[in-house]
Amino acid sequence: MNNSKNIKQFILTILLLILFLLQSCSDFLEQEPGTQTSIDEQLSTKKGVIQALNGVYGDIRDVVSGQVFLIYADIQGGNIKLTPTATTNPKGQFRISEYITNFYSFEDSADSSNFSAFYGYAYEVINEANLILEFTDQLSDATQSEKNEIKAQALTARAYMHFLLSEIYSQNYTYTNDASHLGIVYNTKSIKNGLQYPSRETAANTYSYIINDIKTAIDLYSGDVLLNGPAYSYFSKINAKALLSRVYLSKNDWKNAYETANDIISNSGVTLMSSGNYISQWEQPDLPVSEILLEFSISRTAEGTASSSLSAYFGYTSPTVYADYVASEDLVNLYETTDIRKQLFLKQPLITYVELQSVNRDYYFTKKFQGNPGYVAFRLSEQYLIRAEAALKLNNSNQAKTDINTIRERANASLLTDSENLEDAIFLERRKELCFEGHLFFDITRNHKDVSRNNGCISLNCSLTYPSLKFVLPIPRNNINLNTNLKQNESY
Repeated sequence: MNNSKNIKQFILTILLLILFLLQSCSDFLEQEPGTQTSIDEQLSTKKGVIQALNGVYGDIRDVVSGQVFLIYADIQGGNIKLTPTATTNPKGQFRISEYITNFYSFEDSADSSNFSAFYGYAYEVINEANLILEFTDQLSDATQSEKNEIKAQALTARAYMHFLLSEIYSQNYTYTNDASHLGIVYNTKSIKNGLQYPSRETAANTYSYIINDIKTAIDLYSGDVLLNGPAYSYFSKINAKALLSRVYLSKNDWKNAYETANDIISNSGVTLMSSGNYISQWEQPDLPVSEILLEFSISRTAEGTASSSLSAYFGYTSPTVYADYVASEDLVNLYETTDIRKQLFLKQPLITYVELQSVNRDYYFTKKFQGNPGYVAFRLSEQYLIRAEAALKLNNSNQAKTDINTIRERANASLLTDSENLEDAIFLERRKELCFEGHLFFDITRNHKDVSRNNGCISLNCSLTYPSLKFVLPIPRNNINLNTNLKQNESY
């Protein structure tokens, strides 16, 4: 996230709380350079509400494509490691970025959390969505169908951001038998409706609110086209169902996870990438892969030039120009020699300083995020793997095996037989297929597994045994100070 946005995160004191609201809505309410209007005026017309909705998407994009969230699940789980520096003297030394130092060692701090900006901006998006929901019904220049579409997208945005917050700040759903452990604050009213100091819900209630928002949204979607740009970059009935499927999976609601994933696979009209174009689809510049259900596209200038890109974190240009994060060999070595997904890693030798001397060592840059990629929120392959896991838990091992083999056959990997442990096979298939897409650490916690990072781990702590209080992060101290009803996570 850029410096101007980071500044906003520190303006969180009681005295300036209203100013924080105005700061929160600055991008949201911007009409054109140099002009700004009040919330009431902006949201009194269809045009203003649609501009505001467009601002919500821009802010979601900023939240999910910020460095800390973008790499969190994969570096914590062991899919990602750091590259040696190309500039310091001597070259090839390793340096942990200040942006990730705390959480990388499972020692994040409430006073200086690496995720403080994420927390603030996620709730900022939620506040923006709530404002839209509060004003839309009163629009006199919008049809009921248009109002329904606006509300559906805003509700999905609200649910999505709360779900991401719950993954970061609340232990997995089955951490306690009845999900009575702490979830998150679930905001359904904007700050404009009055200052609130809510308490955290239980995990059970948090998930109920998320599911209710998504199901309400699904019933409201009308299909009206309100925003410019490709349809895959906005919430829709299909990708709202993909979010719902993922939420059901996280809740261990196997029946609903199966039915929702099956609905998407059967009725979305989207098909899996073929084996023949799997690599070329990921390698193509600017466009997402064809099986995308939702991608938060990168921002562009008025001339159409990309103003930011995920390749800033994963890209390779030359032996002296490359990004910070590559695949660990823990991940790369999981693929069979014949597996075409192994071709998604660009192997490059980099100078590495080892035992007082410089040597060349190979590093594996992901091809998923070269060029100008957007953030992959949902794609169809995940739905096959969700259906597989849910089917297994519902004692339908044949369907589980069929779905895993669908993904493996496309990758030219060996097919499963009756001798494999299907639970382990699904976990590993998700790790291989969805790597760099923000799943691994949450899959580990959801399955009550331990973290074991080996290749390339330079953290002070490379492992974590489940259960642990360190599987979640601390709520930033300034938010705790603002809201006396906001209970901190244990150990922080």
